[in-house]
Amino acid sequence: MTHWFHRNPLKATAPVSFNLYGVASSPAANKICNDLRTARARLLDMFTDATCTPEIMKRSSDEYFALIQGFILPLDGTTQESKLRFIQNFKWTDTLQGNMASAQQDAVFELVSMAFNVAIWYSKFASRLSGKENITEDEAKDVHKSLKIAAGIFKTLKDTHIPRLITPAEKGRDLEPRVIDTYIVQSQAEAQEVTIARAIELKHNASLIAALSFETANFYQKADHTLNTLDPECSSKWKKYLQLKQHFYMAYAHCYHGQTLLAADKCGEAIRSLQEAEKFYSRAEALCKEYRQMKGPGSTAKPSEQLFFKKLGTFIKNTLEKCQRENSFIYFHKVPAEAPALELKASYGLAEPTPFELPPLSAQCTPEVYATFDLTKGPKDDKAKAKHDEEIKPVKEPDLKPQKDTGCVVS
Repeated sequence: MTHWFHRNPLKATAPVSFNLYGVASSPAANKICNDLRTARARLLDMFTDATCTPEIMKRSSDEYFALIQGFILPLDGTTQESKLRFIQNFKWTDTLQGNMASAQQDAVFELVSMAFNVAIWYSKFASRLSGKENITEDEAKDVHKSLKIAAGIFKTLKDTHIPRLITPAEKGRDLEPRVIDTYIVQSQAEAQEVTIARAIELKHNASLIAALSFETANFYQKADHTLNTLDPECSSKWKKYLQLKQHFYMAYAHCYHGQTLLAADKCGEAIRSLQEAEKFYSRAEALCKEYRQMKGPGSTAKPSEQLFFKKLGTFIKNTLEKCQRENSFIYFHKVPAEAPALELKASYGLAEPTPFELPPLSAQCTPEVYATFDLTKGPKDDKAKAKHDEEIKPVKEPDLKPQKDTGCVVS
């Protein structure tokens, strides 16, 4: 495989019955409740179905989001929100907080939590697909597309939907700014990894590859710094991943910058840039070992033993030796004490989040049907009603371990 990505676990949730007996006083209103329960269960099943595709996920999530918006959007033309928004309790765990869940009686909380899981699914789909043997060009495009979709969902939730919550997210929970910002930036950085692999495969200009690698390293550094004030117990493994990726792509940047300098007959500076690449690569190698030893949420792997990692080390070594040979035969340049500054800015290939839009409100949710929900009658006690900080069993996820590493390059 060409890529390896750290993944935190999916969010888990308690069952929701949508049994609004008494409140739903018409057959059409009861049908909405039944369809909500069915669509929710189907979407949750898709999260752990190894055969689920982005097309199936889009269809399943749109079906549920179209219905749940009937509990959020105003349908009587007189209020800013649905009268049903606070009638049902929802309970979700967080990707970094284990099995202890948060509960809110708010349909907006349900919408953002479910959409968050959809974004996590897209990132996991990309990770699984990138681990295939002999990945095709179309599959590589799907990896790139899925990561940008994930970034777009996270960004839209942060900018548009999370601010609507009555109860703000607690520290360390998925919906608080530090956590969701990290997910956004990580998704962008990983999408750029696919772009870099493509640029290398097609033998694009070394200066473009160096600039893209530098930008990607900066993304990983930004994500790492965003988690600095989070509890190390739940974030240290994630941070270690972000740090090793930052150093890995800094090694890439210095390596390809060295090639650019050599092409410009600046052999001494090229050697120094390659030496700097070796330093970053060695540090990335050490961080890989630290990552493997870290406890905490997320996948476990041996990134330093993957061929994509080893290939960079070999490439740096060979390129440095070539520069040193050229210098001893042709240039006789002095190698500077300081590494050349990477003042690089990529003009092409930067990954932007794909804008996320909710589907239109379900055609079932009409003002006439809305009027038949009678809040004065009140629903019966819901046995599935969640208590705050109650424990929920984690999601049983399919095995997403990388397949045999063939050393193939994503093109």
